[in-house]
Amino acid sequence: MSHPRVPQELSQPITENLQKLAVLFPSAVKDGALDIEALREELGEFEEIRPGDEKYELNWVGKQAAKKEAFAPLLGKTLAFKPGESKDPETTENLYIEGDNLEALKLLRQNYFGEVKMIYIDPPYNTGNDFVYADKFKVSAEESEEEEGAVSAEGKRLIKNEKSSNRFHARWLDMMCPRLRIAKDLLREDGVIFISIDDNEVANLRALCDEVFEASNFVASVIWQKKYSTKADSLHFSESHDYILVYSRNIDKLRLTGLERTEKQLSIYKNPDDDPRGLWTSDNLLRTEVRDYAIFPIISPKTGEHFLPPAGSSWRYNKDKIKTLLLENRIWFGVNGDMRPRLKRFLSDVRSSIVPQTFWNFSEVGHSDSAKKELAKILDQAFFSTPKPVRLLHRIAHLSSDTRDLILDFFSGSATTAHAVMQINAEDGGKRRHIMVQLPEVCDEKSEAAKAGYKTIAEIGRERIRRAGEKVKEELRVKHAEWKKNLALAEKKGEAAPEESNPYVRDPDSLDIGFKAFRIEDTKINWIRKDLRGEDITYAAMTSQDALDFVPGYTDEDIVYEVMLRQSNIPLTQAITKPVPGANGKRTYLYGESYLISLEETVTKELIETLAALEPTPLKYFFRDSAFGKDIALKDETFRRLNAEIAKNHGDQGTAYTVEFI
Repeated sequence: MSHPRVPQELSQPITENLQKLAVLFPSAVKDGALDIEALREELGEFEEIRPGDEKYELNWVGKQAAKKEAFAPLLGKTLAFKPGESKDPETTENLYIEGDNLEALKLLRQNYFGEVKMIYIDPPYNTGNDFVYADKFKVSAEESEEEEGAVSAEGKRLIKNEKSSNRFHARWLDMMCPRLRIAKDLLREDGVIFISIDDNEVANLRALCDEVFEASNFVASVIWQKKYSTKADSLHFSESHDYILVYSRNIDKLRLTGLERTEKQLSIYKNPDDDPRGLWTSDNLLRTEVRDYAIFPIISPKTGEHFLPPAGSSWRYNKDKIKTLLLENRIWFGVNGDMRPRLKRFLSDVRSSIVPQTFWNFSEVGHSDSAKKELAKILDQAFFSTPKPVRLLHRIAHLSSDTRDLILDFFSGSATTAHAVMQINAEDGGKRRHIMVQLPEVCDEKSEAAKAGYKTIAEIGRERIRRAGEKVKEELRVKHAEWKKNLALAEKKGEAAPEESNPYVRDPDSLDIGFKAFRIEDTKINWIRKDLRGEDITYAAMTSQDALDFVPGYTDEDIVYEVMLRQSNIPLTQAITKPVPGANGKRTYLYGESYLISLEETVTKELIETLAALEPTPLKYFFRDSAFGKDIALKDETFRRLNAEIAKNHGDQGTAYTVEFI
């Protein structure tokens, strides 16, 4: 009897997509491969497609290899939990991942497929001085790949993409293409991605995003005013802005929150005639074109004066509509009734928020200098030359996320995104979660960061989150003290207690300012069961069972996380506990409340009986293959017994789960 095994491979989107196509169009998938012509016929397209037919798209040398990289399997890698680098790991729902972001995205794809509401990234702008990831694309046999570059803490090469390179733009597109493709998989149907960029690559990025996300899902190109003064050394123009490209996963599902009205915007609403409907402002009742049906006199009820639209214009509404507006007292003729009529717009009738414009002034969202100053205030020095201001990311998070949403930044740098998420949660009582990904790029030994003791950019990012979180929480404690003071005063006066809707003001310590730190490392599971000579291992040749199943330096916690990386839509922030006390389960763990992972070297009938009696019944069980030795009957009985428990206690849901073996 064969039993299901934990797969070495992570999710295989190509295989999964083919399986979905096979259900819809069986004739289009033959022997596990897509028959393009059969699919066209299934869709009613029978015209001849000639080789060489041209179409509008962005092309560069290496494009096909870059596209394939998004679907290439990632073998031999895992996320290793680093408790010493984490903050509040037992309670936090946030992640910080150190490693190549392409590998990180592939590792996250199965667990977080379609789960992310908003992605923000600030990739290298490709100015000629930026380092780009040296992904291994085969471009041509003649091309030299001998350029020197920076090296990450993992030993991965980063190439300085000089403008003199004959692949200056292609290299950058090589890097961005697969990352954006996987990012699309992570987005929810109503999700949205914001990408900061400047003039160097904005045109290419727009074309690439049109292809990856589809042009119909383009939302906006925002201009952020990043500088407030003219550069004295500018030759032709003084550059003062960056772009933020915005694309949705599905434009029909996207809902942006809108911006809160400022005091200045609210100040135009008044009530000079004491209208019982409240505050209002007057709006133009004219249109700047002639419509014959909308040219007629409007009579002031107070003075009887007749008003006609000026030459070349007409009223915005026809006679019947104007008559209704007059009856409803929605037309204003001034205090004395002798002014040209205007439409009354009540504050209660307009949206509670306003649609954001595509130009974001530095006075509203900060600029580059303010970003460096706020970073220096937290870390004592800025360390980064072009960080983004917290207010900029705060606006993005406010527009695109609700209080329980997941936010991802896989070029996290100084971790401004994490800072902004904590800040907005503190303000509205939200529980937004964040995932930060950063390559452990080594700090130049002559840099201020290195002098301050930081070895990598990732270390700076983690420290920024720690300090920023404490700062945000301290500000909450001040508000909490003020609320408590007002509460005591109200009780003393016998008045009603002051309301406080934000739970973090009532309990500042409940705000999540932590993160679980992970690092991309080599697998901890000996998937192929080979010894150091590359020969197949046999049970008889082994003296240690752990050496058979796992690699040197592993921990049980490492194995649990590596197994969970191969499950679908299971967050990596859940707790690992030991559900079976005593000798029966020294190395048996429960992940969250649904997944049981037994790493016992020997499985007994008594252990299986104990696990079968657990309440609530786990959704899935995992065992080491070697733990059964040659007792195939016990393995079969374990599979049958626990599968029956899953089916009995989880109904229809249980059919999706089973017992698997490592």
